[in-house]
Order: sequence, then structure tokens, then C-alpha cells
Amino acid sequence: MSLPLFIARRIYGNNDAGLSRVSRPAVTIAMVGIAVGMVVMILSLAIALGFKQEIRDKVIGFGSHIQVANFSRTDVYETRPVVGSDSICEIIRQASLGVEHVQRFAIKPGMLKTEDSFQGIILKGIGQEYDTTFLANHLVEGRIPLFTDTVSSGEVLVSRQVASKMGLQVGDKINTYYIEQNVRARRFTISGIYETNFAEYDDRFFITDIYTASRLNNWKSADLVSGLELRVSPKSSVEQCTDEVASVINRQIDRYGNAYLAQSIDQLYPSIFAWLDVLDTNVVVVLILILGVAGFAMISGLLILILERTNMIGILKALGATDLTIRRIFLYFSSFLILKGMFWGNLIGILLCLIQKYLGVVRLDPQTYYVEVVPMLMDLPILLLLNALTLLVSVLMLVGPSLLISRIKPVKAIRFE
Repeated sequence: MSLPLFIARRIYGNNDAGLSRVSRPAVTIAMVGIAVGMVVMILSLAIALGFKQEIRDKVIGFGSHIQVANFSRTDVYETRPVVGSDSICEIIRQASLGVEHVQRFAIKPGMLKTEDSFQGIILKGIGQEYDTTFLANHLVEGRIPLFTDTVSSGEVLVSRQVASKMGLQVGDKINTYYIEQNVRARRFTISGIYETNFAEYDDRFFITDIYTASRLNNWKSADLVSGLELRVSPKSSVEQCTDEVASVINRQIDRYGNAYLAQSIDQLYPSIFAWLDVLDTNVVVVLILILGVAGFAMISGLLILILERTNMIGILKALGATDLTIRRIFLYFSSFLILKGMFWGNLIGILLCLIQKYLGVVRLDPQTYYVEVVPMLMDLPILLLLNALTLLVSVLMLVGPSLLISRIKPVKAIRFE
């Protein structure tokens, strides 16, 4: 063990006897500052990561990771069809090993009208191969019908937001209208009500079978679809899979002369993901401010310790210790205090995250924040990186103040009281 580390450990281990009435509060305040800073940083990261994950999961739940649609489509809700045959689906599966599921969908803009009100809607038709896990997880009433591409079910899923606004319940009959050259009407029975608290979808989407949506679009062929949704395996990169699929499918032309276009969910909804990226900037600002406050608390504590230990510094210099050796003693001692504060900060921060995650103590207005409770997501690598960064920045901030030791003269320091 090096001499600076040995002395620092002896001072730290005997701090109750070695600290004066002046330095003890300063050291305590510094450790509390580090601990509070760690709690705030852990909570900030967990909330930001949790919120981004919640919103991303909802966007992916409705649109999957990648969509293949008509190249000439200029809007997500346009109904320009492409051929979605089994052969095209197989080409997509072979284009990228990361694609684990392909499902077809068809959309049709329309309007819901009741006796008292009306509401613009996007009717989304899905087939029997469609993965309804997301819908099942957000189903609050009723059931999800067995949707097929060969027969009309006459049933529809609506959101709780629309149901409350329009005064609808499970089992009610509703009339929807679709305007082309003539107004076409379809009558549905509400089989279930879902709720995602994400207004981008809850305000618009009605879910029915792909057969009905195709008929409303007047598509002559049964294999015409609005697009294909591709789900990527958790271990694969969405961006890489998108590039792999695009390199193959974008060269394909269907029998009607329509070109295909593969886009990731980030490319389809750039405004949503750009908004989520802003959260990263906010978190970085919070981390910098908290690290600055905690660092200055440690600086004040270190300066008080140096002034209090001036006599010891003078004796060590008289015995031949260099300025660098003495500085290392105080930096080691400060590191012990920082680690102690970080320990309590991690303990309290992680405990608060777990309480919120499993008990949902702090609740939010879903109409404003898109979630009912404050979401928490703890990522171990990011947590370890945060701790390493906090320790490094805090110690580096103390290097400058420790230079004060070089200005202390042994003769005056030994007589210092």
C-alpha cells in the first residue's frame, strides 16, 4: 500500500476523532450533496429512459418496427396499395435475419357519426396473422375478435377516449361513413375498447378486419394491402434491418407497376422521435448542473480540511514529503467521502425507482403526459457509467483546489493553530 493511501485511510477511519467542529459539518454537507446529487441523477435518468421506452413501445405497438408500403405514398395514412402476397413476405423474411414477423394491414380514412356528434377516424384492417399482443395488453373492456382476410367480422375495436367522447359502450352499434365519389356507410358492433393514453392513436384508430378495409378501398385483388408491418427481434438493430430490407424490397415492382419502400418507425414518425430526443438534452443539462453543485460542495469541504490539517501538512513537508504526495493524501481522503456519498445516493435512488416502478406512487395526467404513472427504467450499464463519471468528475474538480497545499510553508504551518 502506498504511503498517501495509508495515511488517507487512517484519517478517514478515525474521522470522528480527527475532525473538528468546523470540518465535520463541512464534510457531512459535502457527502450529503454527493448523495442527493446521485439520487436526482438516477431518478432523472430512470424517468427519461422509462418515458422514452413507454412512448416508443406504443408507437411500435401500432406501427411495428419497419413498414413496407407504396413508394408513392406521401402520408402515413394514405391508402395507395401494393401487393402483399406470400411471395413478397417471403422475400422480406429472407432479406434480413432480424425480421421475425411480417403482418399485413389496410387503412381507410372515414368518419364516425352518432345522433349527437361526429368524429374523424382511421379504420385499420388487420388479418389473422396480425400479432394482437399490444392490443390485448391495452384492452380495458370487451374482447378482441378473430379477424380474417376472407370474411367481414362486422366488429371493431375503439379507444376509450373516443368511446367516452361519443357515449359508446361495448356491444353498441355504430355507423361509419367513407367519402369517395359516393358516400359509403358501414355498420359495426363494438367488440372491445382499448386505451393507450397516446392521443396520436387513441383519437383516430378503429381496428377491424382487413377484408372490410380492403372492400371499402375498392381494391380489386385480395392481396392488395396498404402495407406490411415488420417486427424486428430484440437482439437486432432496427436501422440495420431497415437497410437490409430496403436494399432488396426497394428494387421490387409489383404486377401493377407500384414500387415498394421500406421505412423504419423513426422515419415514419420523425416528429415524435425528435421530440423524444429532446429529452436526452434535458437530462444532460440536469446531470451537468447536479455534478457542478455536488462538485463545489466537495471543493468547499476539501478546502476546509486542508486549512484544518495545515499543521499536519507542515510536519509531512518537514519530513520530506513532496507536494504531490500530500495532495494525493487529500485526494484519496476526498475520494472515500465521495464514494460514501455515492453509496447512499445509489441506495436511496434505486430504492425510490423500485418503489415507483412496482407501486406507482406518483401518478400523472395521461392526457398531458401519455402515461398514467411516472415510468421508471433502470439500465445497469448506464447506471455504472453514471457512477464512474460522477467519481471521475468529482475527483478532477478537486485537483485544482488541492494545489493550495503547494503554497503552504513548513515553518509557518508547523506553528499554525
